[in-house]
Amino acid sequence: MNVHVGAAATPEEAEAIAKSLAEHLGVDVDVYVGEHDEPAASAAPPEVEYPLDDDLGPTDRERDLQAEIDDILEGGPEKYRDRLPEQGKLFVRDRLDLWFGGEGGTRGAGDASAAEGDPDGLHFEDGKFAAFDDWHPNAPDRESDDSDGDDSGGSSDRLPGDGLLTGAAEFEGRDVHFMANDFTVKAGSMAAKGVEKFLRMQQRALKTGNPVLYLMDSSGGRIDQQTGFFANREGIGKYYYNHSMLSGAVPQICVLYGPCIAGAAYTPVFADFTVMVEGMSAMAIASPRMVKMVTGEEIELDELGGPRVHAEESGSADLVARDEEHARELVADLVGYLPDKAGEKPPQRETKPPKFSPEGIDELIPESPNRPYDVRDLLDRVADAESVFELKEGYGEEIVTAFCRIDGRPVGVVANDPAVRSGAIFPDAAEKAAEFIWTCDAYEVPLLYLCDTPGFMAGSQVEKDAILEKGKKMIYATSSATVPKQTVVVRKAYGAGIYAMGGPAYDPESVVGLPSGEIAIMGPEAAINAVYARKLAAIDDPEERAETEARLREEYREDIDVHRMASEVVIDEIVPPSALREELAARFAFYEDVEKDLPDKKHGTVL
Repeated sequence: MNVHVGAAATPEEAEAIAKSLAEHLGVDVDVYVGEHDEPAASAAPPEVEYPLDDDLGPTDRERDLQAEIDDILEGGPEKYRDRLPEQGKLFVRDRLDLWFGGEGGTRGAGDASAAEGDPDGLHFEDGKFAAFDDWHPNAPDRESDDSDGDDSGGSSDRLPGDGLLTGAAEFEGRDVHFMANDFTVKAGSMAAKGVEKFLRMQQRALKTGNPVLYLMDSSGGRIDQQTGFFANREGIGKYYYNHSMLSGAVPQICVLYGPCIAGAAYTPVFADFTVMVEGMSAMAIASPRMVKMVTGEEIELDELGGPRVHAEESGSADLVARDEEHARELVADLVGYLPDKAGEKPPQRETKPPKFSPEGIDELIPESPNRPYDVRDLLDRVADAESVFELKEGYGEEIVTAFCRIDGRPVGVVANDPAVRSGAIFPDAAEKAAEFIWTCDAYEVPLLYLCDTPGFMAGSQVEKDAILEKGKKMIYATSSATVPKQTVVVRKAYGAGIYAMGGPAYDPESVVGLPSGEIAIMGPEAAINAVYARKLAAIDDPEERAETEARLREEYREDIDVHRMASEVVIDEIVPPSALREELAARFAFYEDVEKDLPDKKHGTVL
């Protein structure tokens, strides 16, 4: 506030005026004397020290409320909490402390008392009092339930928060929305109030553009209370509508801590990334009991939908953790490659030299196109040290999908692995790659293709397994991705494999080859057999036939050699292997802000 006084005022009078007005009005005051441009005196309101009146403080009303909150924080019946350690898992509030409590957490495991406070990174929680009227003895018109000798709501009817915690927190420096099932409340099952909390959390994530963490431990819908939340417009079915709307808008990461059955199993499969925990997690469309009832099959839950099943056979699990702490570590690493929301660039970090020297790349790659090597060894000579983060490692193993950093910049890698099935692309690998490419494109993560494949696998079984359909999805994802793409022809690039692996026709920013590279419809052996089989069969002398076959194979190899491809400008450059990392870093940096448009249409028809 500016105050002007007459020119005759003394400095002492100006100061007294400033202090008096600041104290009385509670604002900053500048006093100007006469025509001076600078204030003669300034004053700020005095700091208020509480309490203003020592007689004021919490009343019984507030103390009663705090007691109710403390009761809610205890979760479900004590007997169910007591069983958690033998199941190898944390009480849900201790789990939040692990995720959001910072180093060491804010309280010890098993002690979720309100007196210890919320985790340091927990911004706030929504809906603690959900379903309060249904169970708490303080609820209006509810008689105390002392069936277990506990007047504070200790009976099996306890429904604190309706079995679901939702809110906002800071995780690894990022603001996130979270939900977490309380398994001590009706086995984490979903009912009307919890469903409402879940939907609100998702809808708020659409507004804020912040990532969502789903910490799942739910047996599914509460069947005996399904009226009013199952098929309603704002019921469980809306979960998956909201998942679909959030997909590609903000990262959705799901960690499974228990058996997630039926409707509960769809949240992990809708998430962008799913983590299962060994000895604890499972997900399935129906429980073993229901499976037996419907099909007659007797099967244990782990065999039906445990971590191995979904990590190696269905491909629904991206990562498998050893325990709860490891699950958090995996997600902490994962989010480091992702932006908060679509349209933002993923975070960069300080450059690290690769684990092994790029000087060894040429020797690593065998001269013969059929000899195996582990493509991860190549990645360790291209990517920043300790930055390779592989997803779906046990599924579709002939293609490696991984995040890494090159010169500090996050990159999504799609790499054929010649150590597995010679790097041929099978249906599972094609589907895995397509989903990974699509996810990278959604979150602005540039793509690096390391091509060393004889192409898509042939045969009756892969046709039954939908090699054409799943191969189509991979090619579609590569075609539609608008992030910067770089392709390296490491060795063999045969058949439609070069199409799916970001070849020259698929709008990459560049295609470079190593001196070991070859691009062809098929490999020399198959080509010579296809084209010259009759001619060779007509040669009676075995030695002459072998010499002719060798000569034809060498002529064919000269036609497909990477030098010929560079001479005809099929590829952009041949790169010395020891310079590959440096070359890729320069190209990703140069094309970082490239913009690419897709045709004006509603969407494609390939899913």
